[in-house]
Amino acid sequence: MRSLSDTLDRLTRLNHRINPTSPASRLAQFAAFGSNPGALSAKLYIPTALAEQPALVVVLHGCTQTPAGYDDSSGWSKLADEFGFVVLYPEQTRSNNVHLCFNWFVPDDIRRDHGEALSIRQMIETVVMKHGIDRKRVFVTGLSAGGAMANVMLATYPEIFAGGAIIAGLPYGTASTIPEAFDRMRAHGLPPSSVLSGLLASAAPAVRSWPSISIWHGTADQTVSPANAIALIDQWRGIQKLPPEPTATEKSGRDTIRVWRDDNGQVLISYHAISGMGHGTPVDTAHAREKAAPFMINVGISSTSQIAYEWGLTPSFDRLRVDSAPVGKLVPDIKCHPSGIQEAIETALRSAGLLK
Repeated sequence: MRSLSDTLDRLTRLNHRINPTSPASRLAQFAAFGSNPGALSAKLYIPTALAEQPALVVVLHGCTQTPAGYDDSSGWSKLADEFGFVVLYPEQTRSNNVHLCFNWFVPDDIRRDHGEALSIRQMIETVVMKHGIDRKRVFVTGLSAGGAMANVMLATYPEIFAGGAIIAGLPYGTASTIPEAFDRMRAHGLPPSSVLSGLLASAAPAVRSWPSISIWHGTADQTVSPANAIALIDQWRGIQKLPPEPTATEKSGRDTIRVWRDDNGQVLISYHAISGMGHGTPVDTAHAREKAAPFMINVGISSTSQIAYEWGLTPSFDRLRVDSAPVGKLVPDIKCHPSGIQEAIETALRSAGLLK
């Protein structure tokens, strides 16, 4: 059996062979967002036509990927142009992880108010304050290690998110070493449902409000076993006291969708099983904004569009008119422009316990 390091080396070589150059980025560098204990970087996209009290979508790339590459294929920033929301891309650094994986299995990085999780929380708070984000419309998504880290954020800070979409990810708290991470990716040693929901409950014990969860996985994924999607369902279903069987199941092309609703009919969990798809994010190149790339798989399904629809981003307000297809209004590096606004942000971060 290959080691995790060997698997990641092979993924890196594949990525470089298929996509040797990074696309031109639509994203701006984003810095000065707090103490940054996880030593992460970040990119930000602000559309030219910004909605009043806009939503915020946080996107976490997978191993060997960059924000620019993920955005170029997924089309999140181009969708933001149409509907006026802000997109934040936390970015892993090689000094933290040589393969650019978020450290979803390192205990000090996945605890509330510690490590990478706290860095991402600080980024979110800074963007919320600087750009007047509607706090009721903050969302997070990610692929693979980024999907697992998205689940970390949903577990440790559930009160700040309205919804999350986990693509080819893993359940929270199930690994604490690299060998354990490799085992869980292969679905070896996944805990039972009761333990999974207990791990989630202990991540933010004082919080009892839960976001909606959308889970996406290819049925032919040989990098992260689809059994992890079932474990994710069990983890969130257990905490929300939902039954094992879904409320409804429907099929749309290669996408089989199972949903769990509460007594009021609200969808709390949705599971998209993409028939025959391997490891990656589903994209639909029929959309001008989306492209195929390593781990961005053209299966005729736009997960970006569907996730945005489930979150109410696309039908919740009219598409904003843009005179020309903008490259985007790039946000200056905050660090280069200190101001009273920056002081207010730092004060708010300290009062919230997010900055020492």
